[in-house]
Amino acid sequence: MDGAPTDPALTRQLLRRSVGALAAERTCCAGCGRTPLVGETIHRYEDGRDLCALCRPREREAPARSEAVRGAAWGTAVRRRADRPDRRPRPVRRAA
Repeated sequence: MDGAPTDPALTRQLLRRSVGALAAERTCCAGCGRTPLVGETIHRYEDGRDLCALCRPREREAPARSEAVRGAAWGTAVRRRADRPDRRPRPVRRAA
């Protein structure tokens, strides 16, 4: 590092906190405990269980819904705004 003193206890505490925050946000399979990969299908049931695509065939009841696992950056992409024909372009001002 740049000569900054490091405290091993502080480093360990920050690492545990960040790993705990990541673990709390992820979806785990109720059948096998595995974390499904981004793009994999997760099946959600009425009772709150989530099953991965590997455990789903073992279940007799149909899931309430099935959805693809999204990455952490999903929904944060910059999108082009649609052209709005109802708005007129601003007039160009010329220097006097």
